[in-house]
Amino acid sequence: MTHKWWQNAVVYQIYPQSFQDSNHDGIGDLPGIVSRLPYLQKLGVDVLWLNPIYDSPLKDNGYDIADYEKILPTYGSMADFDKMLQEIHTHHMKLLMDLVVNHTSAQHRWFQESKQSKDNKYANYYIWRDPVDGHAPNNWNAAFGGPAWTYVPERGQYYLHLFAPGQPDLNWENPQVRESVWNIMRFWLDKGVDGFRMDVINLISKPAGLPDAPEPATYGLVENFVADGPKLNDYLHEMNDKVLSHYNVMTVGEMPGSTPEDAIAYTGLNSHELNMVFQFEHVQLAGNSDPRLGKWNDTPVKLPELKQALSRWQKALDGKGWNSLYWNNHDQPRAVSRFATDDPKYRVRTAKMLGTTLHMMQGTPFVYEGEELGMTNVHYTSLDQYEDLEVFNSWHELVDQEKLVDPQTMLKYLNSRSRDHARTPMQWDNSQNAGFTDAKPWFALNPNYQDINAKKAIADKQSVFYHYQRLIQLRHESDLIKFGTYDEIDPDDAQVFAYRRHYQGKMLLVISNFTDQTVRRDYNQAKSSELLISNYNDDQDTELRPYESKVYLFE
Repeated sequence: MTHKWWQNAVVYQIYPQSFQDSNHDGIGDLPGIVSRLPYLQKLGVDVLWLNPIYDSPLKDNGYDIADYEKILPTYGSMADFDKMLQEIHTHHMKLLMDLVVNHTSAQHRWFQESKQSKDNKYANYYIWRDPVDGHAPNNWNAAFGGPAWTYVPERGQYYLHLFAPGQPDLNWENPQVRESVWNIMRFWLDKGVDGFRMDVINLISKPAGLPDAPEPATYGLVENFVADGPKLNDYLHEMNDKVLSHYNVMTVGEMPGSTPEDAIAYTGLNSHELNMVFQFEHVQLAGNSDPRLGKWNDTPVKLPELKQALSRWQKALDGKGWNSLYWNNHDQPRAVSRFATDDPKYRVRTAKMLGTTLHMMQGTPFVYEGEELGMTNVHYTSLDQYEDLEVFNSWHELVDQEKLVDPQTMLKYLNSRSRDHARTPMQWDNSQNAGFTDAKPWFALNPNYQDINAKKAIADKQSVFYHYQRLIQLRHESDLIKFGTYDEIDPDDAQVFAYRRHYQGKMLLVISNFTDQTVRRDYNQAKSSELLISNYNDDQDTELRPYESKVYLFE
């Protein structure tokens, strides 16, 4: 295996809107990010990934881009961006930009031109189809609910949008579209950015002929039917050939619905396409038996299923591809609330336990803002406290129209799975608005910021922050952690997640108790050379206390 710089890296994801306000408008911005770079350097991360910062009408929190070469004025100017990039590099970190090229905003000039007629320069930049029997061209539904087609009278045609109507899908079959995308990528890479996270990149190639879906569920069509189209490899290979191979960068493709076998095809160590994928298998567990509800449920994740999902990817990609490792991101609820418990009695233990379990695996870890503090879900009590488009569309469809769920049950589901839990402002200290802003914040803070905040964490050597700092240090120091093969232990154990890593005659033993019970497990840990890290201050050998996690080195 040829070792690349990104295999040694730990990535920190920043949701710019919620990270740090510097100009007193209640919204995070680029100068705010610059002001917090010493904090991120102290944590020890190597790469910062920013959610979209381009000009946008914000129909989907910036994933609807109106101008790829302009900064959203709320976040700052291009001069602010250039200064931020310079400061990130000065602080010995790299920058990963979000590349959103499955779709644009409906306000992008390409779409504004495209919808005017069938014979202008941009007429075929998007996917247009004639009505069929006076209706949409097929039965596809959009990811956020509702039909995936919207009619435009000027053209007498429908356009495809796999997400919101304000996010029309680009027509990748058109070579001019692809060349336009390559130019966008070169624009940012020539500025010195260090790579891209590519939003839903496995949706860019649509099924030939755009046939009806066999069973159009209310949700899930995007990944169950449209993903991984017939020309995806061709497009990614062309992207690499025309652009990526000319820069020493990191690329991660978000690929809902992809299997490990798909990932090897798109990101194999010799595939000349991307470096790694974001897969969704472990974060889509505990679904409802009713497919019409999609992701909405509050069912606890079963540990054997979680282990199976993560172990599958660890084993399949070993020596063939490279994993991305994450619990949290801007589209997921907070991990401590979802995969363990945010009960104040155990929250710090569970946050450390989850971090250890993931960071000892093979792959590049991604830390989402606030994860290093053990931030939690908010526990809202009414619909009007939410912000996310997906929440309101889902409520309208599932509660108001279809009446599949009653309001109180849906509120429980939202409290468990809404994306908004990840988007509340970063909790910096216990002052008003948690040090995020001195104005009215764009989104209400989680009230627990008085107790859970960065200032308090940095003052406490036993905090989640320092545990994550140590996990990052261990990865930087150890080829065993970075490259070792993965060997699961007792996959059907419903209480303990244990596995081994092997590399050049050394072995790592990772043990995590996912329960609030004290249990016993003997994996010969008494014969280890060293206890590398634990979320307790002493070691009881075979005894595992509530949410205890520990890593042993065998030499």
